Amino acid sequence: MRTAQPKIAAVTGAGSGIGRAVARELLDAGWSVALAGRRAERLAETAEGHAASRALCVPTDVTRPEEVAALFTAVRNRFGRLDFLFNNAGTFGPGGVPVEELDYAAWRHVVDTNLNGAFLCAQAAYRQMKEQEPQGGRIINNGSISAHTPRPHSVAYTATKHALTGLTKSLSLDGRPYGIAVGQIDIGNAATDMTERMQRGVLQANGQLAAEPVMDVADVARTVRHMAELPLEANVQFTTVLATTMPYVGRG
Repeated sequence: MRTAQPKIAAVTGAGSGIGRAVARELLDAGWSVALAGRRAERLAETAEGHAASRALCVPTDVTRPEEVAALFTAVRNRFGRLDFLFNNAGTFGPGGVPVEELDYAAWRHVVDTNLNGAFLCAQAAYRQMKEQEPQGGRIINNGSISAHTPRPHSVAYTATKHALTGLTKSLSLDGRPYGIAVGQIDIGNAATDMTERMQRGVLQANGQLAAEPVMDVADVARTVRHMAELPLEANVQFTTVLATTMPYVGRG
């Protein structure tokens, strides 16, 4: 069994929120991490306090194939291989917009970021993991509770998160011959800038506004690290981490 702990990771959307928490969790645990995100200054904030030899900041727009290619070239050039990709970059898009009013450009932006960006990063990581010696690695896609159950007025976000589940399953199947393990983490209400509004009140399926509980984003980061540090013979295919009393299971 290949039980050696992997140590080289790439995290997209590492400039804030869940991506920042996961990147810092890995860095604190001794990993070398390539931090990818659109804003260089936010990536530098994530890497602050960690050795420059282990924290590589690569400004990247995941919707642009050439920038994704440059990210993984930078990983190879700095670290020599890639053991783990946390495919995390995403956007919710315009909130509270009924489907009949959703602008196509807004729909396309969400699809390009959440789905096309995830595919481009997974494809590049897959290629590198297949070609490197020793072969193999792990990819974890950041899904969402919305990969199972939508919120009102979230058609673009929900559609892309459902699609990510198909991406996860296909990559997991195709990666088997090459020691590439692929899983998905579905997260509900981690406390980040993106979920701040939920504590003030968000639209529920019954048409009412209600505040929703959140959980510490560090709990998500620890879960991702646990998944990442399994030997490649073991895989968490799907896992759900959520604020215990959020309205998801049953009727609330």
